[in-house]
Amino acid sequence: MRLSAPSFPMWFLSVLFGGAGLAARFGYFPQARPFEFWLVAIAFLFLLIGTVFNDL
Repeated sequence: MRLSAPSFPMWFLSVLFGGAGLAARFGYFPQARPFEFWLVAIAFLFLLIGTVFNDL
């Protein structure tokens, strides 16, 4: 299995979701506080998908 770097849109989505999860954790985005773990988990999932599949 060959791995590749994620495309810019997948990387950007993962940065947005990860940043939102961190912001929720530190209290800057209190509406997302119940979902902070899932936001960071989705960010890592986007990075994983973007790395495994070449055209994403």
